[in-house]
Amino acid sequence: MIEIISALWPVFALILLGYVAKRAQFPGEEFWRQAEKATYFILFPILLVTRLSTTDMSVVDLGAVGLTILLMVFIASVLAFIVRLFTDFDAAGFTSLYQGSVRFNVYVGLAASATLYGSLGLAVGAVVMAIMIPLLNLCCVLVFSVFTHKTGNISSIFLAITKNPLIISSLLGLLLNQTGVGFPVVLEPVADLLSRMALPLGLLSVGAGLSFRVLVKSGKEIGWASFIKLGLMPIVAFALCAVLALDVESAEIIWLYAALPTATSSYILARQLGGDAPMMAAIITGQTLISMISIPVVLIFLSFLQKSL
Repeated sequence: MIEIISALWPVFALILLGYVAKRAQFPGEEFWRQAEKATYFILFPILLVTRLSTTDMSVVDLGAVGLTILLMVFIASVLAFIVRLFTDFDAAGFTSLYQGSVRFNVYVGLAASATLYGSLGLAVGAVVMAIMIPLLNLCCVLVFSVFTHKTGNISSIFLAITKNPLIISSLLGLLLNQTGVGFPVVLEPVADLLSRMALPLGLLSVGAGLSFRVLVKSGKEIGWASFIKLGLMPIVAFALCAVLALDVESAEIIWLYAALPTATSSYILARQLGGDAPMMAAIITGQTLISMISIPVVLIFLSFLQKSL
C-alpha cells in the first residue's frame, strides 16, 4: 500500500503544480501551448521508442493483453448505453458521457505505469495505447455520427489517427525490438536525456489544462461518467485479467489503465463533431481530480483482492 501511494503522489503533485503555474500565468500562455506540442510530438515518442526497443517483450503476452483491451472497450461501451436508458442525457450529452466512459489519459497512464513498474510498465502501456487509441477514436466517431448526425471530415480524422506520433513511435519501438535491431547506440545518450523530460512536462501540461469553473453545473454527468470509468472498469479489468490468466504485473498495469481519467483530447473531438463540449470539459476536470484518490484506492483494493483469492 505504501509503495503504491509513494509512487503515485509525485504524478499527481506535478499535475497540481501545472494547474497552479498556469493559473498564476507562469511562465506564460505561449509556454504551455508549446510545451504540450513538444511533449506530444517529440518527447513522448522518443520515450516510447527508446524503452520499447530495449525492453524484454517476451514477458508480455501480447495476445492476452490485446484481447483484454478489446473486451474492456466493448463492456465500457455497453455500460454507457445502459446508463443512457435510465437517464435523461440528450444526444450531444451522451457523446460526452461515452467519451468519459471509454477513453483514457495517455500522459497519466504512462507516467504512473513507468513509476510503478519501470520499463515493463512502459512496454505494456505502449501496447495498450497502440490498440486503444485507434480503436477508441473509431468508436467515438461512430457514436458521434449516430447521435449528433455530424461526422465532420471523417477522412481527416482517420488520417490524423494514422499519423498519431504515439502510435507511430509505439509501432516503431516494437519493430526495433522484435527484429533485434534495437535502438541505435550512438543516439542513446541524447534520447535518454530527452525522454527524461517527457513524463514531468506531460503531467504539468495535464494540470495546466484543468479548469474548475466548468464543474459547477455538471455534477450528474461527472458522476455517471466517473462511476463507469473510475469505478466499474477497474473491476471489469480485474475479472478479465483473471479469466485470461495474465501474469501479475501485466494485470496490474491493465488495472491501472482501466482506472485512468478520460483523455483531454476528448474536448477537441466533442467540439469538432457537435458534442457537448462544456460537459466534456467538466468530465475531464472532474475525473482527473477524482482519480488522484481513486487510482491508489483501486490499485490497493485489487492487489489485496488478488492476494486473497
